[in-house]
Amino acid sequence: MKKIVIAALSIFTLGYPISLLANLKLPSIFNDGMVLQRESSAAIWGLASANTKVEILTSWNNNTYTTYSDKQGAWKINVATPKAGGPYQLLIKDDQSKITLGNVLIGEVWLASGQSNMAMPMKGLSAKEPVLHSDSILAAATNNQIRFFIAPQTSWAQPMQEYRQTKWQTANPTTVKNFSAVAYTFASELQQKLKIPVGIIQVAWGGTFIQSWMSAKSLEAFPEVKLLPENDVAFEDKNTPAGLFNGMISPLIGYGIKGAIWYQGEQNVRDPKLYARLFPLMVKDWRSLWGQNFAFYYAQIAPWDYKSANQKAAWLREVQLNSLKEIPNAGMAVLTDIGMENTIHPPDKLTVGQRLSYLALQQTYGQTKVKAQGPEFHHLKIKGSRLFLTFKFADGLYLTEPENNTFEVAGVDQVFYPATVSVSKGKMVLSSPKVPKPIAARYAYKGWVKGNLYNKYGLPASSFRTDNWDK
Repeated sequence: MKKIVIAALSIFTLGYPISLLANLKLPSIFNDGMVLQRESSAAIWGLASANTKVEILTSWNNNTYTTYSDKQGAWKINVATPKAGGPYQLLIKDDQSKITLGNVLIGEVWLASGQSNMAMPMKGLSAKEPVLHSDSILAAATNNQIRFFIAPQTSWAQPMQEYRQTKWQTANPTTVKNFSAVAYTFASELQQKLKIPVGIIQVAWGGTFIQSWMSAKSLEAFPEVKLLPENDVAFEDKNTPAGLFNGMISPLIGYGIKGAIWYQGEQNVRDPKLYARLFPLMVKDWRSLWGQNFAFYYAQIAPWDYKSANQKAAWLREVQLNSLKEIPNAGMAVLTDIGMENTIHPPDKLTVGQRLSYLALQQTYGQTKVKAQGPEFHHLKIKGSRLFLTFKFADGLYLTEPENNTFEVAGVDQVFYPATVSVSKGKMVLSSPKVPKPIAARYAYKGWVKGNLYNKYGLPASSFRTDNWDK
């Protein structure tokens, strides 16, 4: 058998019971039924006795990979994974004990993170907040090629290396009902299109600020974000800056993934300017910690009646749109058409997961025939009393309800009025009898609005504005 020696990597023992440090131990992310990233050098790590030889035998190639634990007992081995398949087996052993992991699949692994709209399970949050079509989705949910792992919701005062004990699960009607509806739909779409196993790691918690998902180091440049001292205790408030990073992201760092999907921002609507600075930095920091420029696809927050924060909610959607210029290897699923005025948790999670999957299929997996982008504002031209707007991704540009006041125009007084809208040769033509000399246009630039601008692929346009007025 082929022998490969890889140096051990020191890691903190936080999260591992001290009494077990002399025994071979794996973090709970490594257990029966897991999915490892295909065609990669997948990291596997754990603890053993100090300065002990550790071996991993992989059944897909019958290779043995060898390392030695350090003086704290920490070890890490990278194993080469094949194209896809399974189930396979891993035998991990030291000179005292061994662990066998079975039913292991090799495929595509994605991280799914964010707040309640990502955490919202397929069964819904309540009878008043259901998931659309969940009954039919659950009835067809049995699929051994889809596996998922739900990270325990934990806010901690310093980076953890391990979760409370939890396991990978196989998709079936019983397990999927408690799993993220968005993440499951995303996984299901990928599995159907790629015909290979898909693993999803759910790391989400409702009502959380982006600051809680960021590392303390990345937040040091923001004096307005108050960091608490590191300590081996739980934070009482899930929104303590860095707390969810410490308790939920940190234990995963290094686990092989293809990319991440993200649905968060509602909690940050009152400070879009800060979000504009934090969001790209969070992605950059995560990628740096993983040591890879993994794909990052996110959902723009859906419209809702934010009441006093309605204008700021539209501004935050704008921030998310503009973040595409700041975050490489990324994409955004537009949700202007699926929001609900009476709930911040729109029931149509199927569309969200599908649109995120279109981005991955097109940009990550090279399926260029898949359409993933809706109309994107490109250029404004003023001709007398009319404004002419051109768009990218504008094939078959159309409005479903031309008279629903989603478009507005304003003159030098910066007062916006509903616009009369028409489509001519792929351009939007806007005017208003109340604005004889328009200079600016806005589309769906409100907290609550029902988007109605699409291209022929049924993909919606994001809300946008052509001005930069702070009002």
